[in-house]
Amino acid sequence: MRAFLLLLTALAAFGQETAIREDRLRADVHFLASRALEGRLSLQRGGDVAAEWVASEFAKIGLEPLTGGSYLQEVPLIEFRRDDRETSLTVHLPGETQTYHSPAISARFPEDLHVRGRLVFAGFGITAPEFGYDDYAGLDVKGRVVLVFDHEPQESDPRSPFMGKGNTKHAGTYVKQLNAQRHGAAAVLLVAEPLRAHPSNEQRRARISSSAARDRFLPLQALADSELKIPIVTISEELCETLLKPSGKKPAEWQRAIEAQLHPVSTAMAGSEIELQLVNGERRRGVTHNTAGILRGSDPGLRDEYVVFSAHHDHDGLHGDDLYGGADDNASGTAGVVELARAMHAAESRPRRSILFVVFAAEERGLLGSYQFVAHPPFPIERIKTVINFDMIGRNEAKSPQTDGLIEIAADTSNELNLIGTPFFPGYREVVESQNREVGLRLNYKWDEDAALNIFFRSDQYPFVLQGIPAVWWFTGFHPDYHQVTDTADRINYVKMARILRLALRSGVAFANR
Repeated sequence: MRAFLLLLTALAAFGQETAIREDRLRADVHFLASRALEGRLSLQRGGDVAAEWVASEFAKIGLEPLTGGSYLQEVPLIEFRRDDRETSLTVHLPGETQTYHSPAISARFPEDLHVRGRLVFAGFGITAPEFGYDDYAGLDVKGRVVLVFDHEPQESDPRSPFMGKGNTKHAGTYVKQLNAQRHGAAAVLLVAEPLRAHPSNEQRRARISSSAARDRFLPLQALADSELKIPIVTISEELCETLLKPSGKKPAEWQRAIEAQLHPVSTAMAGSEIELQLVNGERRRGVTHNTAGILRGSDPGLRDEYVVFSAHHDHDGLHGDDLYGGADDNASGTAGVVELARAMHAAESRPRRSILFVVFAAEERGLLGSYQFVAHPPFPIERIKTVINFDMIGRNEAKSPQTDGLIEIAADTSNELNLIGTPFFPGYREVVESQNREVGLRLNYKWDEDAALNIFFRSDQYPFVLQGIPAVWWFTGFHPDYHQVTDTADRINYVKMARILRLALRSGVAFANR
């Protein structure tokens, strides 16, 4: 009987696979990446049109609305631009006071704020009981400013309990900021780890030719009801040396001391106080939208559980004559979610669990749509059993300034798909690999050993991972057109994109039926 059911599942999946059409994918990506949608920037007209288009497609398909008869979930945002001239960090040391501005400091906090508190060095800012490691053990940081290193200890050591050369959730700045807040800190100062074997985030971004201009024209955004209530300020390595000077040790010595025994060496900096003045020159509130629809499952006992297909619809907008259309990033993922909804709804049979198709807003601004969804789910979040997240599934991975010298890229990636996050959910990988026997993509897991580009934290599967939900990013890789005006619809590999969606469909049905 079990073999018969598996055969029926495979036949049903095959029937749905044939309904995935390259011509529709091509038409949808061309529309989403067109000048008419103005680059789909959150809180701009083009972003609103993209969300409404997805909702319209879900309605035509016949999906069940998310809640209250609507396919749209509000994502209230604060949009702001920091005032770099007025924003400052003042260091009060015994007999010495010095004030710093940009570029020595960089803040992304939506509220004007004044903070003054004693300085505490908190190592990597990590509390990880599963690894027996806690930088805050025995440390009082209530009302104080904590200084932490980016990433994780021993990240160049393949034997490290922190995922070897990869990243765990604790390496992300979101988790560091939230952890400091839970320990009562007033603010966080973040600096690149001194003994890193890769460029810092700032150095990596500087490799991309348009990064500086993009930072100037793009406003910052944050969730209006974000759980992050304290600021995090990135500081230069030179400033970090000044802050740690009272300890008598340089930053590299502190890192070596931590990594030698994988034991925290956190300490208060005696006589040191930090004064932060955060000022924003512009600030406004607005609302963007996630878009979601449900294909209700067939099993009365499982239909209130969900497998999720997700993507994000936003990109970087229209600036003068420069259109950042984001055909790969992420018109490809958006079109993919919609096409899967068409194929699965048209099928004769339904999977046992329900399928949730969701396209998030404001991913480019910091995964804001997915953080909002996870914080305000339309049903208990534990009902979500698996997430297949599409972000850039339309191109062949190629060498670019983003990745030069940091990751090995195959000579031919025309049939390659990267999966990111499977080490945390080995059963997920087993299902996808099993279904791929009928599809024949070359699956690559190289990004799970990345500690340089922060890939694990950079798409909408991550907020679900933080909730313990098996969520994996499906990704065809970086290329020279990443975040450039040249990321256009004519450069998409639609044959490969359709093949990826066929694998996703088979895997999604398997997850929903197991």
